[in-house]
Amino acid sequence: MFTRVIAILTLFLTLSFSSVSYAQDSAKPQITGTIQNQFDAFSSDDFEAAFTYASPFIKQLFGTHQNFGVMVSRSYPMVRRAEDVRFLELRSVAGSLYQKVQVRDAAGQIHFLDYQMIQDENGWKINGVQLIKASGLSA
Repeated sequence: MFTRVIAILTLFLTLSFSSVSYAQDSAKPQITGTIQNQFDAFSSDDFEAAFTYASPFIKQLFGTHQNFGVMVSRSYPMVRRAEDVRFLELRSVAGSLYQKVQVRDAAGQIHFLDYQMIQDENGWKINGVQLIKASGLSA
C-alpha cells in the first residue's frame, strides 16, 4: 500500500513538473519576442512603442510613455542602449515566469536582468525588471 502511494505521488509530481516545463517551453518564444521588441524600440528611442510591452501595472505606475522613458534612461541605461542581448533561462518562481537576460552595454560591461512576465488577452507583457547583483548570478 505504502509503495503504491509513493508511486502515485511520484507520478503526479512528475506530470505536474512536466506540464509546467512544457508551458514554459511553449511560452519562451513569445516572451523573448516581447522583450526583444521592447529592446528594439528603446534602441530607436521609441518610448511610446516600448511602453506597449509593459503590463497594465507598469502603465498605471508610470502613467505615460514619457515618464516610462525617463525611468528607463535613468535606472536602466544598459537596456536603453544595449549592444548585445542574450536570453538565458526562463523559470517559474512562486507562480510567476521570469526570463533572465544578459545585456552587454555600449561600454562592454555585462549585466544580468530578470524580467517578470505576465500574460493578458494581448499576449505577454513585462511586469517588472530587476537588475541581478553579481552574487545572485547563475547563468
